[in-house]
Amino acid sequence: MRAVDYLALLAGAGNTIAISAIAIVLGSPLGLMLALVRWAKIPGLDGLVAVLVSLLRATPSVTLMLLVYFALPVLGIELPRVVAAVATLALGSMAYNCEIWRGALLAFPKDQLEAAKAFGMRRHLRFRQIVLPQLLRSALPALVNEMTLLVKVSPAIAVIGVADVTRAAVRIGAATYEPVPPFTVALIIYLAIIGVLVLAQRLFENRQLAGNAI
Repeated sequence: MRAVDYLALLAGAGNTIAISAIAIVLGSPLGLMLALVRWAKIPGLDGLVAVLVSLLRATPSVTLMLLVYFALPVLGIELPRVVAAVATLALGSMAYNCEIWRGALLAFPKDQLEAAKAFGMRRHLRFRQIVLPQLLRSALPALVNEMTLLVKVSPAIAVIGVADVTRAAVRIGAATYEPVPPFTVALIIYLAIIGVLVLAQRLFENRQLAGNAI
């Protein structure tokens, strides 16, 4: 492989990391908001959220990507390629994160909330100081797993013309007639990205365990 090929792969890696990171940052809190709606069983909204989440989870990433990029302009909403890529991955992440957060909320012991309420603690304080820290600890492994899945489905952004690691590897392999080296480098890049996520999870868990031990 030539130096220019490595530069193309690194540029693709930059797009993969940036788009995936933004999608994760958007998808996780949005998923939590939807999970809270379902947990609170708000009339009307609960059913709508359930249908939305089910549809998003059932739609393949490539199909959703094409739908967002090509169908929205029909409604007068035209998104740049990168924005459409981020929006699509964030929507998918939001749907899966909603179910992860909802599972953690359903398992949360309600007696703690009732005790805090009895002491006069306001709702937002109860959520911020009691519910959220425990939710994060219990949901973290599943959240990180979803993040790794998002990185692995991120090559779907190539169908709307956004260059990522996989697309760069395909181009290099087609140009050099040697597909193995660029795809090997691409694999190493994906392993490094996912390894960072797993390492961050373990560091957070170790920090929590150390804090609880004090």
